[in-house]
Amino acid sequence: MDAEVLSRWQFGITTVYHFFFVPLTIGITWLMAGMQTAWLRTKDDQWLRLVKFFAKLMLINFAAGVVTGIVQEFQFGMNWSEFSRFVGDIFGAPLALEALVAFFMESTFIGLWIFGWNRLPRGLHLACIYLVAIGTTASAAFILSANCWMQNPVGAVYNEATGRAELASFTDVLTNPFFLATLPHQLGASLMVAGALLLGVSGWWLAAKRRAAQAEAGVEPDTATWRRSARLGAWVLLFAGLVTLVSGDLQAQLETRYQPMKLAASEGLTETEDGAPFSVVAIITTEGDGEQTTYHKALSIEVPYVLSVLAQHDPNATVQGIQDLRQQYLDEGYRTDDGEVNQLQDAFASELKGMPVDPVPNIMVNFCSFRLMIGLGCLAILVGVVMLWLTRTGRVPRGGRFFTAVMVCLPFLPLFANSFGWILTEMGRQPWLVYGVLPTAAGVSPGNGAGDLLFTMILYTLVYAAVAVVVLMLFIRTIREGLPELVDPVADGADRPMSFAY
Repeated sequence: MDAEVLSRWQFGITTVYHFFFVPLTIGITWLMAGMQTAWLRTKDDQWLRLVKFFAKLMLINFAAGVVTGIVQEFQFGMNWSEFSRFVGDIFGAPLALEALVAFFMESTFIGLWIFGWNRLPRGLHLACIYLVAIGTTASAAFILSANCWMQNPVGAVYNEATGRAELASFTDVLTNPFFLATLPHQLGASLMVAGALLLGVSGWWLAAKRRAAQAEAGVEPDTATWRRSARLGAWVLLFAGLVTLVSGDLQAQLETRYQPMKLAASEGLTETEDGAPFSVVAIITTEGDGEQTTYHKALSIEVPYVLSVLAQHDPNATVQGIQDLRQQYLDEGYRTDDGEVNQLQDAFASELKGMPVDPVPNIMVNFCSFRLMIGLGCLAILVGVVMLWLTRTGRVPRGGRFFTAVMVCLPFLPLFANSFGWILTEMGRQPWLVYGVLPTAAGVSPGNGAGDLLFTMILYTLVYAAVAVVVLMLFIRTIREGLPELVDPVADGADRPMSFAY
């Protein structure tokens, strides 16, 4: 493997691993704020015990997310220096705001929230966790605005004197259609992860408490608290799932216009069709080489008209296939579905025609990622709906091995769906770092050798694996400890243990 492939693998591994922690951080901070608000309004200590319990999981996840995210910042300079040089004027603005505003906000106020129990007024203490939640959301927004600019590079011009892209309108970057659709999609997906964690942990404890009550022929006092948490998680999972599905539909419309090749690859559509079908299962084969390459479906199970509905909300709409889009690029260069290009893309149109860029991404990776994303997300929503039914009107699920196994696996369903969604987003953009402007091969650091990249990639992977083991062990131990008992704050002036109670 050459330096480009290894650089992509290294950045992909660190990004996917870091992103295991990001959605939960975004989602659970809002749920923590909501539960603490419920406690202050109702004076019901069940909410306080839940806040104390899930706060430990939130802090473990937050710490792991910070540690694993630092490496990515360095990789922009170490592995992708040409990319950083070319887009630094645009990329620097949202990344600087993410660090100086969003990250500093969340890290500052999470410290005040942790150590402010029994010290800050209750309203002010509650405001701290809301500011943490706002900070995590703002952090996601700035990062997404930068990534969405790579998908659709608006608000920028090319400076021939410096050989760099330059920011012309930050407003255009923040009103990028991709960003406006991706932000609610990611926030919904993050809340799905947080809701699934609440439901999974609570459901696991409900099964354990029911077994304990049956064994002792008594009533388990914590059952009502876990049932409340389970229903909250299920409702969050359901409504966040609906937001994710609706915003995902909007993303499909944008891909149809701006990234038709990504859409065709993710659906395995080799030929342009009217009333295009949705392929549930497909195997795509290729014949020939270079400009003579052709793509065929060797196997396909299809549902008629569904892809046209997803792409344009019209069952008879025409959807362009991989073969025609590839030939169109080779003949005319990059164009959107309606034939338009923005100023930056137009500046590179003639130069790109002479470069050996194959516009077709890895079809099977995109095809499988899309189906795994949809399948895992919808399965998680279905579990949430079933759990609402099982816990209706004061009922408690019967439990059993299958129920327990479902609860253990549930948090991983939307979590992995998030990961496959980002794999689809980034792999579908290939072979571009900046869509229609900068090929991936042109953004690699020129001085890196394959041996150095392979060594550091293995090192990062081993370190991250160790972090994963530690985080998983801490999660399991914390979950098994169960709901904490409420403690009275110690007298003023005395040494206070770090506690989460008033």
